Amino acid sequence: MDDEILYAVDDGIGTITLNRPKARNALTFAMYERVAAICADPAAHGAPRVLIITGAGDRAFAAGTDIAQFRSFASPQDALDYEDKIERVLAAIECCPIPLVAAIAGAVTGGGASIACACDIRIATASARFGFPIARTLGNCLSMANYARLAALLGPARVKDIVFTARLIEAEEGQRIGLYSEILADHAALMSRARELAETIAGHAPLTMRATKEALRRIVNASVPAEGGEDLVVMCYDSADFREGMEAFLGKRPPQWQGR
Repeated sequence: MDDEILYAVDDGIGTITLNRPKARNALTFAMYERVAAICADPAAHGAPRVLIITGAGDRAFAAGTDIAQFRSFASPQDALDYEDKIERVLAAIECCPIPLVAAIAGAVTGGGASIACACDIRIATASARFGFPIARTLGNCLSMANYARLAALLGPARVKDIVFTARLIEAEEGQRIGLYSEILADHAALMSRARELAETIAGHAPLTMRATKEALRRIVNASVPAEGGEDLVVMCYDSADFREGMEAFLGKRPPQWQGR
């Protein structure tokens, strides 16, 4: 686990690195929990003033959840527990009392895209490709809260476009729609700029940062349903299509959808 999440604090700036480059930094459940623990209590993790979260290498920020872990799902409750877990992680990022900068290179998809969207600022390389290709791969869905979070950031029409087409948004489009604040030429420039940006933020009034972050979180969450959507999660995750999508993905073949 220590190898899969690298964490260091240097001069008031904490850096979380998702470190499974051979798996395009796909997240295990333990990795999600480690990210959540750091974000929920930065004071107990070196007391940084700013956090940078990034992926090892230049091929991926994070290519979602490690699909092999879904093989253990045996009941509808497993699906609901999984979405609850993801929501706890995203809430920990959003409620983190210090700013988070997502430094993105390459693929940022599925759960990785959700983590990036929960961060306060996103910068990316020209190679960044963002999306939720679940309609093409697994046939599952997002939680109601996560759909609402994405709609607040990108707009409902764009969320439909991204999910329905299963396309990945290129960096230039991502900046145009407000997903990224800056596009950098390469990985080295990305990390240099992330550090520079974090140093600037770290030098400003911490309570202004905290109040602004929390105020905007409350405004956005006013439109996020506190509950509901469990029937949609169960419909997708407890389906034959989800099992087919998972096995097809792991077997590197096209899925055969049945709609049941």
